[in-house]
Amino acid sequence: MSLQALWSLFQAHPGRIVNDLALFFALAGGWLLLATRRRERLALARLAAESEVAPVPLDSVEPTARMNRFFYRFGFACMALAMAVSWYSTQLGQ
Repeated sequence: MSLQALWSLFQAHPGRIVNDLALFFALAGGWLLLATRRRERLALARLAAESEVAPVPLDSVEPTARMNRFFYRFGFACMALAMAVSWYSTQLGQ
């Protein structure tokens, strides 16, 4: 599809195209939050299994927690961006 056809589609339905972008951000942010939650649960289960065998050093836990916090923040930022873009798409029709 050429760039001119995409531009004419945007001009014909600007709110829909921008709302599709908001949907993309919401799906990406939601998937990131779910994947981070799953990874966090798996890490906790692995730590619980390892702690039964031998004590777990705290220096191996902190980088994982820091990475999880980053992905949670990024996921919530994507969700907030999706909400802002969706709100903006409703203002395009007026």
